[in-house]
Amino acid sequence: MAVLSAPQIRALFAQEAEIRLAQLGQHLLALESNGADMELIGSIFRELHTLKGSSAVAGLPTVSDCAHELEGLVEDLRSGRTSTTPTLIDTLLAGVDTLAEVIQTAVAAGDAAAPGPAPIEPAPARSTGDAEPAAAPLTPPAMPADVTAPADVIAPFDVVAPSAVISRAPDMAPANVEAPPAMAVPAWTTPADAGGVVMVPLERLDELTRLISESASAHLRVGRMLSDKLKLDPASITEFNELSRALNDLQDRAMRTQMVAVSTVTDALHRTVRDLARAQGKDIRWDARGTDTELDRGVLRRLSDSLIHLVRNAVDHGIETPAERIAAGKPPIATVRIHAMQLGSEVIIAITDDGRGIDLERVKEEANRHGVSTDALSDEDVAALTLRSGLSTKTFVTDVSGRGVGLDVVRTNVEAARGRIEVRSQPGQGAEFRVIVPITLAVLRCLLVEAGGARYALPFHRVVRSESGQGTTRAHAEGNDMVWVDDGQAVPLSVLTETLGMPADSESVDGPIVFLADSARRHAFRIDRLIGQRDVVLKGLSAVLPNVPAVAGASVEPDGSILLVLDPPGLIQRARQSRPVRSVRPAPPGAGDETERPGILVVDDALTVRELQRSILERANFSVRVAADGVQALAMLNELPSDLVLTDVEMPLMDGFALTEAIRATESLSNIPVLILSSRSSDADRQRGLDVGADGYIVKSGFDETALLTAVGRLLGSRL
Repeated sequence: MAVLSAPQIRALFAQEAEIRLAQLGQHLLALESNGADMELIGSIFRELHTLKGSSAVAGLPTVSDCAHELEGLVEDLRSGRTSTTPTLIDTLLAGVDTLAEVIQTAVAAGDAAAPGPAPIEPAPARSTGDAEPAAAPLTPPAMPADVTAPADVIAPFDVVAPSAVISRAPDMAPANVEAPPAMAVPAWTTPADAGGVVMVPLERLDELTRLISESASAHLRVGRMLSDKLKLDPASITEFNELSRALNDLQDRAMRTQMVAVSTVTDALHRTVRDLARAQGKDIRWDARGTDTELDRGVLRRLSDSLIHLVRNAVDHGIETPAERIAAGKPPIATVRIHAMQLGSEVIIAITDDGRGIDLERVKEEANRHGVSTDALSDEDVAALTLRSGLSTKTFVTDVSGRGVGLDVVRTNVEAARGRIEVRSQPGQGAEFRVIVPITLAVLRCLLVEAGGARYALPFHRVVRSESGQGTTRAHAEGNDMVWVDDGQAVPLSVLTETLGMPADSESVDGPIVFLADSARRHAFRIDRLIGQRDVVLKGLSAVLPNVPAVAGASVEPDGSILLVLDPPGLIQRARQSRPVRSVRPAPPGAGDETERPGILVVDDALTVRELQRSILERANFSVRVAADGVQALAMLNELPSDLVLTDVEMPLMDGFALTEAIRATESLSNIPVLILSSRSSDADRQRGLDVGADGYIVKSGFDETALLTAVGRLLGSRL
């Protein structure tokens, strides 16, 4: 085995250091919430000690010296000579940032050009109960010189992980607070095996994925050749089928190696919120949920800067000062939350705050000033205008926000990842920016259709249903062609070729219908014929081509032709822009008026889930109320019963199981159907739901609009 060269050793150290620096940042943020955790302090010390030793072995003395300085500060904490304060955490975080910069410079230059670290003075000791010193000589490298140490001390909070409380600095004027070092998905990955983990450069994984994709394409061409030239059915050949299964398995495994958890970026988001909160004199609790949700590394990398924008926007625009919150009757400590979840083949990442919300009237004024008419827009549409370039309601311009840039960049970046962003706001209660992206950009299960003599692929996770056009009940309402579906909903109908800007084919008049959906709407498209479904290796269009909102990408067919992959949300938007939009969906034939709509109570502590379910159910013509926990839900039911309760399990105060038991124990409510929608998927949980009296149980990982509406329809039965 060849001896590693000096550059190879430095590169290996850089990979190790990236992991340890991420751990250090995470531990320091946790330490701020629990300064007395000696085990945590010990972990921080060990990480720094290991970095000091490894850098010395790698021949990087400036890195070793910098780590040694930080190690001294943590040793003072371990020995009790100092205690944890916000200023000390500032010092240590800034020191870790500097350590990262020194490592990057030293590794690139072989330590020759790396600047020596400035000395880091340890924080002065203080006795228990004393106020934190206001101007201790803490001078880590890169410590902001214009930030005065705060005079307050973080009081201990009983916070359930992964929440954290970020303390304000009341005597601190808003400063030019920069974001922490750029959040990046690691340039390597660590697939696990029976012996542990092994680091693999991402270039090799990308090459492996490309080769597997090319093998899959070659496999399709072989199948076409067997059919066309030898007149053999590939599906009847055992070896061909075995190769198909092996390639599918290989492709799936390769895709999994490209997946990373959302947690890989949440520490940087937490740090951003913390630093900006302290600079602006705000108390903020950071809450991260669902961070074990995984998605494609490339997708998350594209979103990293956008998520930074959104949390900074929440702190700067949304969160009030403690005094303002108290005056508004709100707790002085605000909350900024990231909540990630997988729904089908998409991942939703929601950034939520409980601040002042979006000032819709100000948005309208700004929009009108820019020549945008808002007369016919709903509140949701008005909130979405904040994503337009040049629109800002910020009166005072700072480096953080107010120049009318940022959110439009977020929208652009999200759309580049084939995703979309939705905005929700309640004045005085807070706002939510919901980023919805596909789990992977590489392979899509698609429905293949033909329209106007050309073949197209429709991502299968957006296909609600497809059916023959013959015998379909059609209507014409307010200038729109409509089609009635089994659940009694009227869905707008368009011809696919017309939506794509081509003349309608005569065969499309009575051709099959494909129902597509985005997060809030369904739309039907008439096509010439259905071809089938298969996995499509998706490739992006060339940058020289014009942006086509209704096209997601393209794929090379076995015969060498190009197959366009259409983007359903873009198609729906394009179809609706070319037709009048109805504000209220007409009821199906024979249905009653608005007051006779079945009422559903949605109970979930996650705003994202509540609003998603609300939008689905209201679009299906149900009257929907929402509650954040079982106690609130029970009070609402006692005041006005609903026709059905849709509840989560894990909630504060009263969980879904206890709520179901309480409903069954209340005579006036005991006959209300209860449908549980939970992330718990074990047989024991399902059995417990049955034992407490639930009428149905849906697992969130398998949740989609069709499954939900089908279950609701079955439980309501004759009430519909």
